[in-house]
Amino acid sequence: MMGPVALAPLALFLAAQAELPPEPQAERQPVVEPEPAEPPPVDKEIIEGRRRPDYTAPLPEEVTQTNEGAVRAPPPEAFPVDQVPIPDRWRLIESLGVVKERWWDPYNQNTYKGDRPINPEKVKWLPITGDDWFFVVNGVSDTVFEPRTFPIPVGVQTTERPGSLDVFGKDASYVLSQTFIVGAALLKGSTAYKPPNIEYRVTLAANFNYVDVPERRVLFVEPSKPTHRFDHFVGVQEAFVDYHFRNVSDRYDFDSVRIGIQPFQADFRGFLFNDNQLGVRFFGNRDNNRFQYNFGGFWRLEKDTNSGLNAVLQTPRDDFVFFANAYRQDFLIPALTSQLTFVWNANREADDIQIDDNGFPVRPALLGTLRGRDYDAFYIGYNADGRIGRVNLTGSAYYVFGEDRNSFFTDRPADISAYFAAVEASYDKDWMRFRLSAAYASGDGDPYDDTETGYDAIFENPVFAGADTSYWIRQTIPFAGGGRVISVNGRNGILNSLRSSKEQGQSNFNNPGLMLLGAGADFDLTPELRLSANANHLWFENTATLQALRNEGSIPKSIGWDLSAAAIWRPKATQNIVFRLSGAALVSGKGFDDLFTSLGNPGTYYSVLANVILSY
Repeated sequence: MMGPVALAPLALFLAAQAELPPEPQAERQPVVEPEPAEPPPVDKEIIEGRRRPDYTAPLPEEVTQTNEGAVRAPPPEAFPVDQVPIPDRWRLIESLGVVKERWWDPYNQNTYKGDRPINPEKVKWLPITGDDWFFVVNGVSDTVFEPRTFPIPVGVQTTERPGSLDVFGKDASYVLSQTFIVGAALLKGSTAYKPPNIEYRVTLAANFNYVDVPERRVLFVEPSKPTHRFDHFVGVQEAFVDYHFRNVSDRYDFDSVRIGIQPFQADFRGFLFNDNQLGVRFFGNRDNNRFQYNFGGFWRLEKDTNSGLNAVLQTPRDDFVFFANAYRQDFLIPALTSQLTFVWNANREADDIQIDDNGFPVRPALLGTLRGRDYDAFYIGYNADGRIGRVNLTGSAYYVFGEDRNSFFTDRPADISAYFAAVEASYDKDWMRFRLSAAYASGDGDPYDDTETGYDAIFENPVFAGADTSYWIRQTIPFAGGGRVISVNGRNGILNSLRSSKEQGQSNFNNPGLMLLGAGADFDLTPELRLSANANHLWFENTATLQALRNEGSIPKSIGWDLSAAAIWRPKATQNIVFRLSGAALVSGKGFDDLFTSLGNPGTYYSVLANVILSY
């Protein structure tokens, strides 16, 4: 520590400083901030081809030109702002060398498939004017090879194998069918966003088929003819004019009429009427296509027996179909399209006797009293297609009522009152789709009363429960022992209608009905390859009609299990080339075994379908 002596000099120094006068302060100069340097120039292209955000390049120097006597250019308002005219814009891509048109090329722009308009200078013989006429040609080759087994009755007069006494003989047979379809259409109007103003269309189909069966009197009525048959036929499947009356909105809602042989499907899945027939159809839409309507009528054509194609050289049938339906999108709930339909089938063929091309009677059907029938059947239906959340849903419900002028059980008039319902729900999980199916068609519980309660359609072609991959939908089972030339079901149909022919026969409301429950799945392994599997269990809804026709006291309801699997390969990932191979088996139930017992009673019947479709 410092003592008092050490602090004395410091105190004297501070006292002396306090007595000195203050020194004069220098005058302060203002502080001048330096001006900022010029910013470095903006690099407008950090990466070649890209520009710095918020940078706008300076405008170039104004260009002035003096051209005395020149015509002044039109002002900007003289040019349309929404389009730029390009002569023959359809062929612009070819003039640039991007695509070269080849008539056989179905993938790129092609005049023959309607991508470009017709050049009137090259077809002066056509009575057309203007540059908005289009020509569309299409061709399809459909090849089918189908080995199958089903109960085949032994011929009454003779048999292929002497000594055969069974009602049902050998069950194996096969079919080879080749169909060529060629169609052409001439239409006016650019159809990218609106319907054509007018369309003329013609489609012809040529079928060649060969069938081999093990028993006589299956393919021909004459027992002397062989057990194989080769046949061919050419049918007119489309021949119509489609005229566009008007557009009723700026979104091209329209009204049109179509007259001639044309395709028509009464509901989403083809349960009631799905055929190409001669008729008149008025159709159109409203509310930006959210509402659609159809109404009109058809005069049904005769069909070729073995191909099912339209036989236009024969007189049309006395069978008429009148219809009206309406579709509404997002009704009853969003994403669901609802349809209400009304159909009247007026049949006047009581005095008509029709023999098919193989010699078998088809009208009237050889059931009961064998007398002809007239009937009026009125169908009221509701159909839905869409989704509820992630569940895809398709459903149909029909009630049919009317009068059969002559029931083949009683020879008296009978009321018609029958029901049908079908629903299919599916759920998608990535590349997989899982399906559940159910169908119900009421059967006739008392064929001898004056009410026919067995449901039957007009001409069904359903896409349902496995479609034609299914054994029951694909194959026709002959009802031997209860009716002559009668089938339990029809080819490409699910109903047990006991008709002589789906193509040439009449609807029959005295039938055992149907119940179906099924499950299936589709697996899109690649864009080109899909595998499908389906399992259905089938029952007769009521066997009273079968018991009456077979004179049996009781027949079980179970038809059996219908199991099927299919592979579909599209090598180009389009519908132009499609290969399909499917196999199906019917594991018969007690009801089926009671009705049909083939030689050896196999208990399981099979069907193989090999199909190749080439489209242009």
